Amino acid sequence: MSGALAAEQTGDPPGGSPRAIPEAVLNALPLPTVVVTGDGAIAFANDAAEAFFETSRAVLHRNPLGAFVPFGSPLFALIDQVRRRHTVVHEYKVDLTTPRSDSERVSDIYAAPLRDWPDAVVIVLQHRSIADKLDRQLTHRGAARSVTGLAAMMAHEIKNPLSGIRGAAQLLETTVQEQDRVLTQLIRDEADRIVKLVDRMEVFSDERPIEREPVNIHSVLEHVRRIATSGFASQIRFVETYDPSLPPVWGNRDQLVQVFLNLVKNAAEAIGSNTANGEIELLTAFRPGVRLSVPGTSERVTLPLEFCVRDNGSGISQELLPHLFEPFVTTKTSGSGLGLALVAKIIGDHGGVIDCESQSGATTFRILMPRYAGVTEAMEAAGEGA
Repeated sequence: MSGALAAEQTGDPPGGSPRAIPEAVLNALPLPTVVVTGDGAIAFANDAAEAFFETSRAVLHRNPLGAFVPFGSPLFALIDQVRRRHTVVHEYKVDLTTPRSDSERVSDIYAAPLRDWPDAVVIVLQHRSIADKLDRQLTHRGAARSVTGLAAMMAHEIKNPLSGIRGAAQLLETTVQEQDRVLTQLIRDEADRIVKLVDRMEVFSDERPIEREPVNIHSVLEHVRRIATSGFASQIRFVETYDPSLPPVWGNRDQLVQVFLNLVKNAAEAIGSNTANGEIELLTAFRPGVRLSVPGTSERVTLPLEFCVRDNGSGISQELLPHLFEPFVTTKTSGSGLGLALVAKIIGDHGGVIDCESQSGATTFRILMPRYAGVTEAMEAAGEGA
């Protein structure tokens, strides 16, 4: 750190001089990090802290921590505990929401003393959205497994009788009077509709390993965009915010097309008739900070690839959001509620997670995926060949 910023952020606290804070390293961290002095002032805040508190670094430095967290917050008790015990303290699910913030801010807190800076405490915040997202993924996958068993049962127990009902209606159609043929046609149509529903559910019962290959996600998104703009989203503006250096995804291209086509179609339907101002953004980014523990093993999986589909439609109710990826949950009067459940299953089969954030005028479906594990080896092989 150098210049006026270094002097402003580190200062010269009583009783000693702190070590220089490696500002560039801390600013690269995706977790909000602040240093609080003995008098409650914020001596340092990284870029993620600016975003978390929705306030510039200069304003953070001019005000005490109490100006940015709720009155009587457990965070102050944690800081006092760190100073008394001179040890690291963790606390989970602490509400840091204030009237200044536009959204709920529930976070896990990591607080530790700075050895060379008396009474100074470093605080690292982990926004609960990531943890809650992973919890919901377990629910989504459990729901998908339930649908798997239901699909297998329906395919066996329902499709066979339906074919008999449809065949009987077809035979009756040749013998009944003209005015009664409407009823036999209704029987046939309804039987066909149920068969189509069962066919869609049979996808959940397919437990075969998916065929995978390195997939260029931008090629997938471009294919989906062309389909959308030539059909159901022809009057909606598309915005593409891509990271061109993104490595491949280890996945099934056809299934990924199905996922994004479903999400884009939902986005277009959320925009509805307001196509003059309708906008769908397709976004890709590399987020190296997300790592998951695989249940039952010590393995940790990295999900650095982030793909988002955003729209400025009417939004999704907060009551529905936690159940959005469960089967038979839908806001559409004619929907089956299986589209997003299938999306969650496909992403889960690929080792990824999906989540949704929504408010009026802004809905984002966010997918985190592993990158192609062989990308490094493939690059090295290409270098040796050259």
